Amino acid sequence: MVSSRIFQTFVTNSFPDSPAAIEPSSIDWHAGPVVPPYYLPVLRRPPLRTLILACSLFVITLCTCLVAGTQFAIAYAHDQAVSFDEFVRAFTLIYRHPLALSSGLPFALTLLAILLTHELAHFFACRHHHIHSSYPFFIPFPTLIGTLGAFILIRSPIRTTRALFDVGASGPLVGFVVALPALLFGVLHAKFVPGLADPANAGIVLGTPLILHFLAAVLHPGIAAGNLLLHPVGRAAWVGLFATSLNLLPAAQLDGGHILRSLSPQAHRYSSWILPVCLILLGVFHFWPGWYVWGVLLFCIRFFRFLPIYDPVPLDGNRRLGAVVTLLVFVLCFMPSPFLEY
Repeated sequence: MVSSRIFQTFVTNSFPDSPAAIEPSSIDWHAGPVVPPYYLPVLRRPPLRTLILACSLFVITLCTCLVAGTQFAIAYAHDQAVSFDEFVRAFTLIYRHPLALSSGLPFALTLLAILLTHELAHFFACRHHHIHSSYPFFIPFPTLIGTLGAFILIRSPIRTTRALFDVGASGPLVGFVVALPALLFGVLHAKFVPGLADPANAGIVLGTPLILHFLAAVLHPGIAAGNLLLHPVGRAAWVGLFATSLNLLPAAQLDGGHILRSLSPQAHRYSSWILPVCLILLGVFHFWPGWYVWGVLLFCIRFFRFLPIYDPVPLDGNRRLGAVVTLLVFVLCFMPSPFLEY
């Protein structure tokens, strides 16, 4: 039952003295439906405390990468791929003789430059598309390469397929462009060490991506890429290419997963189920035990909720071409056996 008060707002017995006194309606009934905006206002910058945290993690990661770089520099001078003894000793140099770690600068600065440009490309792509994100955070870790990489936190939905592609593809492409000249330098200054990849001469053998085979064939014809001992700058590029290949795995919320989802959400769903199984099989066939971890990790992420894309407009021709380029980069960088231990 309609109340009399509501009824009186629509029906009245009093009329204006003049038709001119009637206010024209401000509603345009021929206009389209009101659609909420796809983009939200973006803060000028992330909070200061996150910048302080990002800088602190960068400095710590620089220290661990200096240790790794010192080990690679000493191993390079002694015609070795890696040196576990020097790696352990280099950690004591942090408090005993910090200046002795200066030999690790070429490796550390090159690797951090590759990782930083990769994450900054994501960061600025988010800013371009009005997506809230954090500053790049590095992950220091005392491994042979000194870090577990870097990442940014995306704090708002990615609302269009074009934004999804740009955010996903920008990092790997920019990182690859930075890593390529470093790899070229490393191959040009590489040493020919016969039997370098022989299990009898090394406790660990680093894998060889396809692009390294190409460069070795051009710059050192007749010499197998596995017998080239890269300069520490080239070794940093190798780590950058390895990180790029992992990021471009086409599943879940990795960069490759974003790219595939922007092209075909259905293909992304299938790939997010099939790829973890394939990675676990690589571990079963003794390519690299680390594939077990990646397979289980991607399988678990598969159950996380994916936010919907509110504007599923198909990608334009340039972005589709960019997707082909990222696939080529993945093929050039991927290594079924990145680390071979004996």
